[in-house]
Amino acid sequence: MSRIARTFALLQQQERKALIPFITAGDPDPAATPALMHTLVRAGADIVELGVPFSDPMADGPIIQRSSERALAHGTSLTQVLELIADFRRTDPDTPVVLMGYANPIEAMGHARFVRRAQEAGVDGVLTVDYPPEEAAGFAALLTDAGIDPIFLLSPTSREERVQAVAQLARGFVYYVSLKGVTGATHLDLAEVRQKVTALRRVIDLPIGVGFGIRDGATARAVAEFADAVVIGSRIVQAMEGVPRDALEDRVAHLLREIRQAMDAPATVGA
Repeated sequence: MSRIARTFALLQQQERKALIPFITAGDPDPAATPALMHTLVRAGADIVELGVPFSDPMADGPIIQRSSERALAHGTSLTQVLELIADFRRTDPDTPVVLMGYANPIEAMGHARFVRRAQEAGVDGVLTVDYPPEEAAGFAALLTDAGIDPIFLLSPTSREERVQAVAQLARGFVYYVSLKGVTGATHLDLAEVRQKVTALRRVIDLPIGVGFGIRDGATARAVAEFADAVVIGSRIVQAMEGVPRDALEDRVAHLLREIRQAMDAPATVGA
């Protein structure tokens, strides 16, 4: 059983939902990333999602695009991202780490070399935005053989064939994009997202995480009522922008603790 599967199994026993915060590796600079990852865990993260900075992040809105630009300005490469994860792993052998990024840096490294180095670094899952399942069977098999979960996106526009393909290939969890558009958008229709996640459960036998459009504790709590995991990225990255370096970890921890507490709060009678 992978670290991601063990985490979801434990949370199910505890009747809790996973909180998956996202930061971009190398933002605001590479040296900050391992400490920020530990801060996220201490503040309540169950899984850490780490973005690989990329110059043309098609699925990301302006907030995460700016974080990629800051990281790239410091020369953050895929190789360095894996080194940062290895650094994190030296003192945290338990928390799953998911890499989210794009195909180009992986292909530049080579599939087999990337998978081997990701395994050595302690990566648990890989979500490649521009690898649709119809074109990723070989890569997914390499990841699975190395004990790394291939994670796929589904969206409101995903057709039944795509859902079936993801159900066949995905491991760990499936990431449902809650709205049409890029990260950081705010027009979340919770009733529609709940209906879609309910429909996906008829086909997908994995935990389903919901991301995009989650901005605060109230939204996270509402999503946690029907999803297995809440993914929050742009709001965290936005909170980091312009914060003095020595206050960065406190700012991130404060925000994430608020969201964790909202997700874990007892239900109000009659609510």
